[in-house]
Amino acid sequence: MSDLFSGPQKTDSESSRPLAYKVRPTSLEDYFGQDYVLDKFPFLKEDSFPSLIIWGPPGSGKTTLAGILAKTSQRDLFTFNAVLGGVNELKKIIERAKENESYFGKKAIVFVDEIHRFNKAQQDALLPFVEKGEIQFIGATTENPKTSVNRALLSRVQTIKLKTLSSEALEAIISRALKITKSTLTPECIKVIANYSDGDARTALNSLETILQSGVATPETILSRLSENNKHYDKDGNRHYDVISAFIKSLRGSNPDAALLYLAIMIDGGESPLFIARRLVIFASEDVGNADPQALTLAVSGLHAVQNIGMPEARINLAQVVTYLAATVKSNASYLGIDEALEFVRSQQTIEVPKHLRNHHPEKASYQYPHNFEGAFVKQVYAQKDLPKFYRPNKSGTEERILQRLTTLWKD
Repeated sequence: MSDLFSGPQKTDSESSRPLAYKVRPTSLEDYFGQDYVLDKFPFLKEDSFPSLIIWGPPGSGKTTLAGILAKTSQRDLFTFNAVLGGVNELKKIIERAKENESYFGKKAIVFVDEIHRFNKAQQDALLPFVEKGEIQFIGATTENPKTSVNRALLSRVQTIKLKTLSSEALEAIISRALKITKSTLTPECIKVIANYSDGDARTALNSLETILQSGVATPETILSRLSENNKHYDKDGNRHYDVISAFIKSLRGSNPDAALLYLAIMIDGGESPLFIARRLVIFASEDVGNADPQALTLAVSGLHAVQNIGMPEARINLAQVVTYLAATVKSNASYLGIDEALEFVRSQQTIEVPKHLRNHHPEKASYQYPHNFEGAFVKQVYAQKDLPKFYRPNKSGTEERILQRLTTLWKD
């Protein structure tokens, strides 16, 4: 749990380090593929910056950016991995960081990798130190902080989102590594490695290291080796996005055979089964909705099954969900409804809640409790009179019954 970037604390032989470690950038000039982040957050180029949560896909440069910030601000970096330790170990790291400032007058950064692995109580342990400014905190995560980091901690940091690296950025990273190692590969070979690295710099550099050690020197032999060894399916341009796009559109088009084809392509290519399962959960609400409420239940169950079972057996769970979602009735009324409601809210000033609906108000006594009436329904005002009709059920499956009921209840 020592500083990843300060040489004196390293005890392992540098020659035994992976190439990805040895060529890790130490300056923003060599930090490729995330230029938009530096433009959006100019304080990253300064000595002073707030505590941060850096999130993005694997190999996008989260740890590297933390190291660069530590170096450019002349601070020691104390690292901790949330997978490998608990709160007690983290507090020891924090105390070491505070002692570092006390003894040497030099502020330190506490870097917590995979912060999403901590539960709420464990994340809360950071709060007093971050709030008082006793430590400079940087967390890294592959999960969206809005769902994986508790709000109290999130409100005290700046969130930085990194994108999947483009093939062009990976080519630049590979070329820099070749220059550092005084090795050579043709531009065609570099392009093949970049295209087969799925936007992951670590994967690209690991592949490069293997290729340099084996003496493979042609695009054909590199392609053959990476096809066998890499878990990423063919990235011919935007292959990943093309396949998932065709997959979703086949589901939406009620074609289970085509959906299974694209599912098989993703599984065979090593696509994350959790990624697929999450997309199915989204699809169940976005494209099936209340036409078949069972669809969301099945999709969520499929996600839990994939999480608990794993591959290769989880392919069966995915196939069940895929064929059901493709074959069932469809409606995007809920999806359209929330987007229209959000657009309406954002175009208005603060929308007032009717007085009889408020939690504490003298007029709350005029609220009519629907269960006191026949059919558990009574007409009363729930929002402003000119409220648009956001939810427009169609005549598919269960939603047809919903449409009939709402029409009957709210007819003039």
